[in-house]
Amino acid sequence: MIRFIWFDLGYTLVRMNREEVYQKVLEDFDVYRSVEEIALAYHRTDKLFMREYQGVLGKDSRAFLPWYVGALNYKLRLSLPIEDVVQVYRQRASEYPLQWTAYEGAKETLQGLKNLGYQLGLISNWDQTARQVLKKNGLDEVLDEIVISSEVGLEKPDPGIFRLAMEKGNVTSNQSLYIGDNYYDDVIGCQKVGMHCLLINPYGNCGVEELTYQPVIRGIQDVADYLGHPQQQREVN
Repeated sequence: MIRFIWFDLGYTLVRMNREEVYQKVLEDFDVYRSVEEIALAYHRTDKLFMREYQGVLGKDSRAFLPWYVGALNYKLRLSLPIEDVVQVYRQRASEYPLQWTAYEGAKETLQGLKNLGYQLGLISNWDQTARQVLKKNGLDEVLDEIVISSEVGLEKPDPGIFRLAMEKGNVTSNQSLYIGDNYYDDVIGCQKVGMHCLLINPYGNCGVEELTYQPVIRGIQDVADYLGHPQQQREVN
């Protein structure tokens, strides 16, 4: 019986306004792509990095930004000078700051799950800004336990970070459910400790065509339905 639901942070509870910023970047090169096109390209690039370069996305973006931008432009079918794009990107990011914002309805969904009797927690690979992101979006108010890699010295998929979280929550793996968007960090990490995981992919199997893992959900709005509480999901929506 599930007692404790654990969540990833980035692109599970919060998202960044990166599509809008990159749209501004492309304008400097007289290129137009819709926000939807850019969002899908970001999604596919994220999945590429998750698969091929595990652990990189959780590090300082300055170390991999040129590399990432090249892959992003490829997904957008663009051939632009990477160094120039990166320079403009950094300029635009100062004019239009990148910010992490909770998904619409995220806090309400979490509160609804708490009202159903579940305890909630976070297990995230994140730097020292994680608690700022949580507080800014009011998510810290509805989480019972928070485990952040930069604070505990462990990173997903290391089973140690999951075991530490379960110890803090006083639950077993059979009593826990994890929600995250990175198969290689989240699903693999959970499997190492016997914890069930719901994989988030709002685009179906796009970007993860190599995987046969189930269940896959669109986002946290589907968690209550998965747990057999469809009424709670409808109330949030």
